[in-house]
Amino acid sequence: MKSYLYTYAAHEAEQALCQLELRTLFRGAMIGAKSLISSRLIDPSRSPFIHERITIEYTAPTLDELVEQVDSLQIQQGKTFKVVYYKSGEFVSYDEERVIERKLGAAIRGKVDMRNPELILGVTKHTEAWILGECMQSKAIWKQHQDKPQNYSTALSTRLARAVANIAVPEVEGVRVIDPCCGIGTVLLEALSMGIDIVGRDINPLTTRGARLNLAHFGYPNVVTLGDMRDITDHYDTAIIDLPYNLCSKLSDEERLSMLRSAHRFADRVVLITTEPIDESVTHAGFEIVDRCQVHKGRFVREVLVVQAQSQTY
Repeated sequence: MKSYLYTYAAHEAEQALCQLELRTLFRGAMIGAKSLISSRLIDPSRSPFIHERITIEYTAPTLDELVEQVDSLQIQQGKTFKVVYYKSGEFVSYDEERVIERKLGAAIRGKVDMRNPELILGVTKHTEAWILGECMQSKAIWKQHQDKPQNYSTALSTRLARAVANIAVPEVEGVRVIDPCCGIGTVLLEALSMGIDIVGRDINPLTTRGARLNLAHFGYPNVVTLGDMRDITDHYDTAIIDLPYNLCSKLSDEERLSMLRSAHRFADRVVLITTEPIDESVTHAGFEIVDRCQVHKGRFVREVLVVQAQSQTY
């Protein structure tokens, strides 16, 4: 079984969100300060925090031994390559990085192209071992969705929305998802771009119109319906609920509990985004909290809760 090294980084305000996403995507993996190793193959573009994925093809305790290993490596005829050093926790100076790249590049047989190579070989020093292998870099697809035709100031950021979609759906295949308070479709865009089977719903006709415009702008189908989440009759594996919190739609305790009880009826697992303490309401609705984190934006704090029906095993 192949293993892969993933490098990642997050701003201090999003460190907890990054860790929650990584815990969910790579369950059981040892997560370091800047990298992790897992047997799970994930496109690095899924995450707003992952930068690269290196397939672990060669390992050695020293750089010289790694150079010896790749001395017989022949790049496919006609295919260009370059070697790039990636930071994964161990400090290596800029000059040392270039020396490492030159040593390995000189040992490998093939045509080097430093500007536009067809193959990138990533090298890094991870704990006590040197690692080399084919590298895939993140394309940061989520950044394209920042320029939506419809937006509002209290909407989730695209980074948060993408991380939440990953936390809600770590395994895409065969999972049905609903965002029953989808607003202008920020979560829908990120989920659809990752191939997640998701539909959206909202009680506000203005926001559903905006969500449809945003989806159409990026070439995604209309998966949005108008309606109250308490009227949902279908069942879903997972729901993503950004609870209303602005001045125009502040929830009473009774309304919030009613929404959560509805979610318990139509979804086994829910990722909640809230700006208020709701632990008691979550419990009263029949859920238990299995993981959580806080996301800070200045003085504004959101909490992401991963909850499941109390009768389910996560």
